[in-house]
Amino acid sequence: MGNHFWTRRAVCFLFIMPLIAGINAVVVNVKTKGAKADGKTDDGQVILNAWKEACSGGSPPSSVLIPPGTYLAFPILMGGPCKGPIEIKATGATLKAPPELKIFKTVNTWITFLNIDRLTINGGTFDGQGHDSWRNKECPRCQRPVNIGFSSVRNSLIKNITSVSSKYFHLAIGDSRNIRIENITIHAPENSRNTDGIHIGRINDVNITNSIIKTGDDCISFGDGSKNIRVENVTCGPGHGISVGSLGKYPNERPVQGIWIKNCTLTGTQNGVRIKSWPDSTSTTVSDIHFEDIVMDRVGNPIIIDQEYCPGHTCKKGGPSSRVKISNVSFRKIRGTSTTKVALKLACSAGLPCENIELADINLTYQGPGGGPATSKCDNVKPNVVGQVVPAACSGGSVHPRI
Repeated sequence: MGNHFWTRRAVCFLFIMPLIAGINAVVVNVKTKGAKADGKTDDGQVILNAWKEACSGGSPPSSVLIPPGTYLAFPILMGGPCKGPIEIKATGATLKAPPELKIFKTVNTWITFLNIDRLTINGGTFDGQGHDSWRNKECPRCQRPVNIGFSSVRNSLIKNITSVSSKYFHLAIGDSRNIRIENITIHAPENSRNTDGIHIGRINDVNITNSIIKTGDDCISFGDGSKNIRVENVTCGPGHGISVGSLGKYPNERPVQGIWIKNCTLTGTQNGVRIKSWPDSTSTTVSDIHFEDIVMDRVGNPIIIDQEYCPGHTCKKGGPSSRVKISNVSFRKIRGTSTTKVALKLACSAGLPCENIELADINLTYQGPGGGPATSKCDNVKPNVVGQVVPAACSGGSVHPRI
């Protein structure tokens, strides 16, 4: 009887404690704190004050509630550490950045999350109002802000958000670990410059799933120090594709290792899946990169390693080759159409040739002016071929039939 008594007490405890935690949880509604939500008044300070109150709210999960409405917000920095888990609930809400670049003279990010453990962002549209900055002829020399930036954020979840018309990158995540990004939508016009969808670097353990990214630059880009990243079920296009790099431009870049891109579709992008590094670069390594089950729909350069990456053609021809070492890379089950004849291009470094590059079960056809078959081109690499690869892979590597 005593055992049954303690079992019943344990069951009651398990049911009652979440209710107690829910009662004690801090929920701060920005509307009750004075937010106008008229799209004209700067509500940024009210949102920040609500964050500070929730952040100091104690051990139960606390939350900032942003009800449906349109909130103009000047730059905000939401910093921690907080006393416990914290969530921003913004389903149905639209936050708008000020369109004027002069407001961002002292900051490079519109909304920043800094030094937070167990953050959840659920819902909301974040409108960077970047149209004027894209058209600004002076903007190559000006500072344009990231829409949402995360630095030193850990064990966190970003889900069900929409980022539109960012002036620069949409999401930038650095010096962080254990981040999940789920069910997000990113949109900027094809002609918007440097509006990468998600840029990550110096980060460990990230999962990006079930998302739609349409932008004017890389849908997802991986900077130095990216490790243990998984991307699955992402639709990309327009944009520049999914890119590792560019790498080797700056000193002391950290290795990139362990990236898996799987079950994605790219439509109308300038590139497909790509690894890129600068010639005459600094030294670093790229290893264990895997692209699998990718559909290419009218994509330029569907498969490309480019160790002569030099946008604007500012590099000297015939100069020193890239010092970024690329190894253990696989391209598997990639199929669809290419808008360039060279559908498979592996341009590796002459000084540090690529090693252990696998091409498996690839079927890419050329769809463009003049017609004809797609082709491949390889420099400083001997790929291993598994199964059928179309276009025929560059010679020199080993060939293995699919068993």
